[in-house]
Amino acid sequence: MEKSYMLISCEIGEEQSLYSQLKDIPEVKNCMVTFGSYDVVAEFETDTQSQMNEVITSKIRKLKKIRSTITLRAIN
Repeated sequence: MEKSYMLISCEIGEEQSLYSQLKDIPEVKNCMVTFGSYDVVAEFETDTQSQMNEVITSKIRKLKKIRSTITLRAIN
């Protein structure tokens, strides 16, 4: 199982909309709106690294209103 966390900065006022969009992605297991340098933190899981890449590039980073992301890959 591959697990990662993504720190996301979005356009001002779009935090709740982005949160809702992320919750609709099946691989996203947890999502939180935060205050500080990043607006949303998402935790997601996939079975393989190639699926992880697909989620990052095709599902999350393509969402509108995202300004930047940082992905933290967790290892056991």
